[in-house]
Amino acid sequence: MKKILSVLPLIALAVFVHAQKLPRVIILATGGTIAGAGASSDRAGYTAGKIPIDQLVGSIPTVKKIAEITGEQVASVGSQDMTVDIWKKLAVRINEIFKNNEADGIVVTHGTDTQEETAYFLDLVVTSEKPVVLTGSMRPATAISADGPKNLYDAITIAIDPKSKGRGVLVSFNEGIYDAREVMKMSSTKTNAFGSPNTGAVDQAYDGTVEYYSKSERQVNPKSPVVITADTKLPRVDIVYMYADAPADEIDLLIGKKVDGIVIAGVGNGNFNKAYMDAVKRAVAAGIIVCRSSRTPSGRVVLHDEINDDELGTIVSDDLTPQKARILLMLGLTKTKDKKQLQNFFFKY
Repeated sequence: MKKILSVLPLIALAVFVHAQKLPRVIILATGGTIAGAGASSDRAGYTAGKIPIDQLVGSIPTVKKIAEITGEQVASVGSQDMTVDIWKKLAVRINEIFKNNEADGIVVTHGTDTQEETAYFLDLVVTSEKPVVLTGSMRPATAISADGPKNLYDAITIAIDPKSKGRGVLVSFNEGIYDAREVMKMSSTKTNAFGSPNTGAVDQAYDGTVEYYSKSERQVNPKSPVVITADTKLPRVDIVYMYADAPADEIDLLIGKKVDGIVIAGVGNGNFNKAYMDAVKRAVAAGIIVCRSSRTPSGRVVLHDEINDDELGTIVSDDLTPQKARILLMLGLTKTKDKKQLQNFFFKY
Protein backbone atom coordinates (compact mmCIF):
# COMPACT_ATOMS: atom_id res chain seq x y z
CA MET A 1 0.00 0.00 0.00
CA LYS A 2 2.85 2.37 0.85
CA LYS A 3 4.42 1.74 -2.55
CA ILE A 4 1.13 2.53 -4.28
CA LEU A 5 0.69 5.73 -2.26
CA SER A 6 4.23 6.81 -3.03
CA VAL A 7 3.68 6.32 -6.77
CA LEU A 8 0.40 8.27 -6.93
CA PRO A 9 2.01 11.74 -6.66
CA LEU A 10 4.38 10.85 -9.49
CA ILE A 11 1.47 9.78 -11.67
CA ALA A 12 -0.36 12.99 -10.86
CA LEU A 13 2.78 15.00 -11.69
CA ALA A 14 3.19 13.16 -14.99
CA VAL A 15 -0.43 13.89 -15.93
CA PHE A 16 0.06 17.55 -15.00
CA VAL A 17 3.24 17.88 -17.03
CA HIS A 18 1.58 16.20 -20.01
CA ALA A 19 -1.34 18.62 -19.80
CA GLN A 20 1.04 21.55 -19.58
CA LYS A 21 2.81 20.44 -22.73
CA LEU A 22 -0.30 20.44 -24.90
CA PRO A 23 -0.15 23.18 -27.55
CA ARG A 24 -2.46 26.12 -26.90
CA VAL A 25 -5.08 27.05 -29.49
CA ILE A 26 -7.45 29.99 -29.29
CA ILE A 27 -10.53 29.78 -31.50
CA LEU A 28 -11.86 33.15 -32.63
CA ALA A 29 -15.46 32.66 -33.71
CA THR A 30 -17.23 34.99 -36.13
CA GLY A 31 -20.42 33.01 -36.83
CA GLY A 32 -21.21 31.56 -40.25
CA THR A 33 -22.80 28.29 -41.30
CA ILE A 34 -20.52 26.31 -39.00
CA ALA A 35 -22.39 27.95 -36.12
CA GLY A 36 -25.74 27.82 -37.93
CA ALA A 37 -28.96 26.26 -36.64
CA GLY A 38 -31.91 25.11 -38.73
CA ALA A 39 -35.46 24.09 -37.96
CA SER A 40 -34.97 20.73 -39.68
CA SER A 41 -31.94 18.48 -39.93
CA ASP A 42 -32.81 17.41 -43.49
CA ARG A 43 -33.41 20.84 -45.06
CA ALA A 44 -30.95 23.49 -46.22
CA GLY A 45 -32.58 26.46 -44.49
CA TYR A 46 -30.84 27.77 -41.36
CA THR A 47 -29.77 30.89 -39.49
CA ALA A 48 -26.03 31.55 -39.38
CA GLY A 49 -24.06 32.33 -36.24
CA LYS A 50 -26.55 30.96 -33.69
CA ILE A 51 -24.38 28.40 -31.87
CA PRO A 52 -21.63 29.66 -29.49
CA ILE A 53 -18.05 28.54 -29.88
CA ASP A 54 -18.03 26.47 -26.66
CA GLN A 55 -20.83 24.30 -28.05
CA LEU A 56 -18.97 23.82 -31.34
CA VAL A 57 -15.84 22.66 -29.52
CA GLY A 58 -17.99 20.40 -27.38
CA SER A 59 -19.06 18.53 -30.52
CA ILE A 60 -15.51 17.18 -30.91
CA PRO A 61 -14.45 16.16 -27.37
CA THR A 62 -11.39 14.20 -28.59
CA VAL A 63 -9.71 17.46 -29.61
CA LYS A 64 -8.94 18.12 -25.95
CA LYS A 65 -6.47 15.25 -26.09
CA ILE A 66 -4.29 17.07 -28.62
CA ALA A 67 -4.60 20.72 -27.63
CA GLU A 68 -5.56 23.12 -24.88
CA ILE A 69 -8.55 24.88 -26.41
CA THR A 70 -10.11 28.21 -25.48
CA GLY A 71 -12.63 30.19 -27.47
CA GLU A 72 -13.63 33.81 -27.98
CA GLN A 73 -16.74 35.08 -29.77
CA VAL A 74 -15.52 37.98 -31.93
CA ALA A 75 -18.74 38.24 -33.97
CA SER A 76 -21.87 36.23 -34.78
CA VAL A 77 -22.71 36.97 -38.39
CA GLY A 78 -23.20 35.22 -41.66
CA SER A 79 -20.14 36.04 -43.71
CA GLN A 80 -22.23 37.93 -46.26
CA ASP A 81 -22.39 40.51 -43.44
CA MET A 82 -18.64 40.48 -42.77
CA THR A 83 -17.28 44.02 -42.36
CA VAL A 84 -13.96 45.83 -42.41
CA ASP A 85 -14.50 46.63 -38.73
CA ILE A 86 -14.67 42.90 -37.90
CA TRP A 87 -11.54 42.36 -40.00
CA LYS A 88 -9.72 44.99 -37.97
CA LYS A 89 -10.98 43.50 -34.71
CA LEU A 90 -9.69 40.06 -35.75
CA ALA A 91 -6.32 41.44 -36.86
CA VAL A 92 -5.77 43.42 -33.67
CA ARG A 93 -6.74 40.46 -31.46
CA ILE A 94 -4.60 37.95 -33.38
CA ASN A 95 -1.52 40.17 -33.22
CA GLU A 96 -2.19 40.79 -29.52
CA ILE A 97 -2.51 37.06 -28.78
CA PHE A 98 0.82 36.26 -30.40
CA LYS A 99 2.61 39.31 -28.98
CA ASN A 100 1.55 38.29 -25.46
CA ASN A 101 2.29 34.58 -26.10
CA GLU A 102 -1.27 33.58 -25.26
CA ALA A 103 -1.42 30.78 -27.85
CA ASP A 104 0.69 28.63 -30.15
CA GLY A 105 -1.88 28.78 -32.94
CA ILE A 106 -5.20 30.39 -33.79
CA VAL A 107 -8.27 29.03 -35.57
CA VAL A 108 -10.88 31.42 -36.95
CA THR A 109 -14.35 29.98 -37.60
CA HIS A 110 -16.00 31.87 -40.43
CA GLY A 111 -18.81 31.72 -42.95
CA THR A 112 -17.81 30.49 -46.39
CA ASP A 113 -19.16 33.34 -48.54
CA THR A 114 -16.33 35.77 -47.77
CA GLN A 115 -13.89 33.45 -46.01
CA GLU A 116 -11.30 33.84 -48.78
CA GLU A 117 -11.38 37.64 -48.36
CA THR A 118 -10.91 37.56 -44.59
CA ALA A 119 -8.09 35.03 -44.97
CA TYR A 120 -6.21 37.23 -47.44
CA PHE A 121 -6.75 40.38 -45.39
CA LEU A 122 -5.33 38.65 -42.31
CA ASP A 123 -2.45 37.24 -44.35
CA LEU A 124 -1.44 40.82 -45.17
CA VAL A 125 -1.69 42.22 -41.63
CA VAL A 126 -0.83 39.42 -39.15
CA THR A 127 2.71 40.00 -37.91
CA SER A 128 3.55 36.58 -36.43
CA GLU A 129 4.81 33.41 -38.10
CA LYS A 130 2.62 31.29 -35.82
CA PRO A 131 -0.23 29.46 -37.58
CA VAL A 132 -3.58 31.11 -38.26
CA VAL A 133 -6.14 28.78 -39.85
CA LEU A 134 -9.62 29.68 -41.08
CA THR A 135 -12.38 27.13 -41.45
CA GLY A 136 -16.14 26.85 -41.68
CA SER A 137 -18.76 24.54 -43.09
CA MET A 138 -21.32 24.21 -45.85
CA ARG A 139 -23.89 22.52 -43.64
CA PRO A 140 -25.23 24.00 -40.40
CA ALA A 141 -24.40 22.37 -37.08
CA THR A 142 -27.94 20.94 -36.83
CA ALA A 143 -27.86 19.24 -40.26
CA ILE A 144 -27.49 15.56 -41.05
CA SER A 145 -23.79 14.81 -41.56
CA ALA A 146 -22.71 18.33 -40.63
CA ASP A 147 -19.21 19.02 -41.95
CA GLY A 148 -18.32 21.64 -39.34
CA PRO A 149 -16.92 19.37 -36.58
CA LYS A 150 -14.51 17.60 -38.95
CA ASN A 151 -13.39 20.86 -40.53
CA LEU A 152 -12.83 22.38 -37.09
CA TYR A 153 -10.88 19.34 -35.90
CA ASP A 154 -8.68 19.49 -38.99
CA ALA A 155 -8.08 23.22 -38.53
CA ILE A 156 -6.95 22.67 -34.95
CA THR A 157 -4.68 19.85 -36.09
CA ILE A 158 -3.11 22.18 -38.65
CA ALA A 159 -2.75 25.03 -36.14
CA ILE A 160 -0.74 22.87 -33.72
CA ASP A 161 1.49 21.26 -36.33
CA PRO A 162 5.06 22.71 -36.22
CA LYS A 163 5.24 22.53 -40.01
CA SER A 164 2.45 25.12 -40.26
CA LYS A 165 4.65 27.85 -38.83
CA GLY A 166 5.79 30.50 -41.31
CA ARG A 167 3.27 29.57 -44.00
CA GLY A 168 1.05 32.60 -43.59
CA VAL A 169 -2.69 32.37 -43.05
CA LEU A 170 -4.25 29.09 -44.21
CA VAL A 171 -7.75 27.89 -45.01
CA SER A 172 -8.74 24.33 -44.04
CA PHE A 173 -11.78 22.82 -45.72
CA ASN A 174 -12.95 19.32 -46.61
CA GLU A 175 -9.50 17.91 -45.73
CA GLY A 176 -7.74 20.36 -48.08
CA ILE A 177 -5.31 23.06 -46.92
CA TYR A 178 -5.14 26.22 -48.99
CA ASP A 179 -2.94 29.30 -49.08
CA ALA A 180 -4.92 32.44 -48.18
CA ARG A 181 -3.81 34.31 -51.29
CA GLU A 182 -4.81 31.55 -53.69
CA VAL A 183 -7.97 30.07 -52.17
CA MET A 184 -11.39 30.68 -53.70
CA LYS A 185 -14.90 29.45 -53.01
CA MET A 186 -15.71 27.27 -56.02
CA SER A 187 -19.18 25.92 -55.20
CA SER A 188 -22.24 27.54 -53.68
CA THR A 189 -23.59 24.35 -52.10
CA LYS A 190 -21.15 21.41 -52.11
CA THR A 191 -19.03 20.43 -49.12
CA ASN A 192 -15.88 20.51 -51.25
CA ALA A 193 -16.55 24.19 -51.81
CA PHE A 194 -12.99 25.56 -51.87
CA GLY A 195 -10.09 25.31 -54.26
CA SER A 196 -7.11 27.22 -55.61
CA PRO A 197 -7.54 27.37 -59.41
CA ASN A 198 -4.04 28.64 -60.16
CA THR A 199 -1.99 26.56 -57.73
CA GLY A 200 -4.06 23.84 -56.08
CA ALA A 201 -4.01 22.92 -52.39
CA VAL A 202 -0.75 23.11 -50.45
CA ASP A 203 -1.60 19.97 -48.44
CA GLN A 204 -4.29 17.71 -47.08
CA ALA A 205 -5.31 17.11 -43.48
CA TYR A 206 -6.30 13.50 -43.00
CA ASP A 207 -6.74 11.25 -39.98
CA GLY A 208 -5.04 13.75 -37.67
CA THR A 209 -1.92 14.12 -39.82
CA VAL A 210 -0.59 17.10 -41.80
CA GLU A 211 2.00 16.95 -44.57
CA TYR A 212 2.87 19.92 -46.76
CA TYR A 213 3.78 19.59 -50.43
CA SER A 214 4.21 23.21 -51.52
CA LYS A 215 4.57 26.76 -50.22
CA SER A 216 3.53 30.12 -51.62
CA GLU A 217 6.28 32.24 -53.14
CA ARG A 218 4.25 35.35 -52.25
CA GLN A 219 4.88 34.91 -48.55
CA VAL A 220 4.04 37.96 -46.43
CA ASN A 221 4.49 36.98 -42.78
CA PRO A 222 6.13 38.07 -40.59
CA LYS A 223 7.01 41.24 -42.53
CA SER A 224 3.48 42.54 -42.79
CA PRO A 225 3.20 45.44 -45.25
CA VAL A 226 0.54 47.26 -43.18
CA VAL A 227 0.12 47.71 -39.43
CA ILE A 228 -3.54 47.58 -38.40
CA THR A 229 -4.95 49.15 -35.24
CA ALA A 230 -8.52 49.66 -34.07
CA ASP A 231 -8.28 53.25 -35.33
CA THR A 232 -6.93 52.43 -38.79
CA LYS A 233 -9.13 53.98 -41.47
CA LEU A 234 -9.07 51.99 -44.68
CA PRO A 235 -9.64 53.78 -47.99
CA ARG A 236 -12.81 53.06 -49.95
CA VAL A 237 -12.25 50.75 -52.93
CA ASP A 238 -15.16 49.44 -55.01
CA ILE A 239 -15.47 46.67 -57.60
CA VAL A 240 -17.19 47.20 -60.95
CA TYR A 241 -18.17 44.15 -63.00
CA MET A 242 -17.68 44.17 -66.78
CA TYR A 243 -20.05 42.30 -69.12
CA ALA A 244 -21.17 42.51 -72.74
CA ASP A 245 -22.45 46.00 -73.63
CA ALA A 246 -22.01 47.22 -70.04
CA PRO A 247 -22.73 50.93 -69.49
CA ALA A 248 -20.26 53.04 -67.52
CA ASP A 249 -22.85 54.49 -65.14
CA GLU A 250 -21.43 52.77 -62.06
CA ILE A 251 -17.91 54.06 -62.68
CA ASP A 252 -19.23 57.60 -63.08
CA LEU A 253 -21.25 57.18 -59.89
CA LEU A 254 -18.09 56.15 -58.00
CA ILE A 255 -16.21 59.13 -59.44
CA GLY A 256 -18.94 61.32 -58.00
CA LYS A 257 -18.59 59.53 -54.66
CA LYS A 258 -14.86 60.39 -54.70
CA VAL A 259 -13.81 56.85 -53.88
CA ASP A 260 -10.11 56.12 -53.41
CA GLY A 261 -9.89 53.16 -55.77
CA ILE A 262 -11.82 51.11 -58.31
CA VAL A 263 -11.17 47.50 -59.27
CA ILE A 264 -12.55 46.54 -62.67
CA ALA A 265 -13.60 42.88 -62.84
CA GLY A 266 -12.85 42.81 -66.55
CA VAL A 267 -13.43 40.13 -69.15
CA GLY A 268 -10.58 37.87 -70.22
CA ASN A 269 -7.23 39.56 -69.62
CA GLY A 270 -8.79 42.40 -67.65
CA ASN A 271 -10.37 43.94 -70.72
CA PHE A 272 -13.37 46.27 -70.97
CA ASN A 273 -15.39 48.06 -73.64
CA LYS A 274 -15.08 51.62 -74.95
CA ALA A 275 -17.66 52.97 -72.50
CA TYR A 276 -15.58 51.64 -69.61
CA MET A 277 -12.36 52.84 -71.24
CA ASP A 278 -13.63 56.42 -71.41
CA ALA A 279 -14.97 56.24 -67.85
CA VAL A 280 -11.68 54.84 -66.55
CA LYS A 281 -9.90 57.82 -68.10
CA ARG A 282 -12.27 60.12 -66.21
CA ALA A 283 -11.63 58.22 -62.98
CA VAL A 284 -7.85 58.39 -63.38
CA ALA A 285 -8.10 62.12 -64.15
CA ALA A 286 -10.03 62.51 -60.89
CA GLY A 287 -7.13 60.95 -58.95
CA ILE A 288 -8.75 57.56 -58.40
CA ILE A 289 -6.49 54.49 -58.58
CA VAL A 290 -7.96 52.02 -61.07
CA CYS A 291 -6.87 48.38 -61.04
CA ARG A 292 -7.64 45.99 -63.88
CA SER A 293 -8.53 42.45 -62.78
CA SER A 294 -10.50 39.63 -64.37
CA ARG A 295 -13.81 37.94 -63.68
CA THR A 296 -12.31 34.62 -64.86
CA PRO A 297 -11.44 32.22 -62.00
CA SER A 298 -7.86 31.51 -63.06
CA GLY A 299 -4.98 33.01 -65.00
CA ARG A 300 -3.55 36.50 -64.61
CA VAL A 301 -3.98 40.02 -65.91
CA VAL A 302 -0.86 41.07 -67.82
CA LEU A 303 0.55 44.56 -67.58
CA HIS A 304 0.75 46.38 -70.95
CA ASP A 305 -0.85 43.58 -72.96
CA GLU A 306 -4.04 44.45 -74.87
CA ILE A 307 -4.32 47.67 -72.87
CA ASN A 308 -1.47 50.16 -72.50
CA ASP A 309 -1.61 50.67 -68.73
CA ASP A 310 1.01 53.43 -68.71
CA GLU A 311 -0.98 55.41 -71.23
CA LEU A 312 -4.32 54.73 -69.54
CA GLY A 313 -2.96 55.25 -66.03
CA THR A 314 -4.10 51.91 -64.62
CA ILE A 315 -2.44 49.11 -62.67
CA VAL A 316 -3.14 45.36 -62.85
CA SER A 317 -4.04 42.74 -60.26
CA ASP A 318 -1.69 40.03 -61.61
CA ASP A 319 -3.50 36.79 -60.63
CA LEU A 320 -5.55 38.16 -57.74
CA THR A 321 -9.33 37.88 -58.03
CA PRO A 322 -11.26 41.18 -58.00
CA GLN A 323 -12.29 40.73 -54.37
CA LYS A 324 -8.71 40.14 -53.27
CA ALA A 325 -7.35 42.90 -55.49
CA ARG A 326 -9.71 45.24 -53.65
CA ILE A 327 -8.21 44.20 -50.30
CA LEU A 328 -4.62 44.70 -51.41
CA LEU A 329 -5.44 48.06 -52.98
CA MET A 330 -7.20 49.20 -49.79
CA LEU A 331 -4.19 48.30 -47.70
CA GLY A 332 -1.70 49.61 -50.25
CA LEU A 333 -3.43 52.99 -50.32
CA THR A 334 -2.81 53.40 -46.59
CA LYS A 335 0.88 53.61 -47.48
CA THR A 336 1.06 55.34 -50.86
CA LYS A 337 -0.82 56.60 -53.93
CA ASP A 338 2.21 56.14 -56.15
CA LYS A 339 1.15 53.80 -58.96
CA LYS A 340 4.54 52.20 -59.39
CA GLN A 341 4.70 51.28 -55.70
CA LEU A 342 1.11 50.03 -55.74
CA GLN A 343 1.82 47.92 -58.83
CA ASN A 344 4.84 46.45 -57.07
CA PHE A 345 2.58 45.38 -54.19
CA PHE A 346 0.52 43.33 -56.65
CA PHE A 347 3.62 41.61 -58.00
CA LYS A 348 5.04 41.04 -54.50
CA TYR A 349 2.06 40.09 -52.35
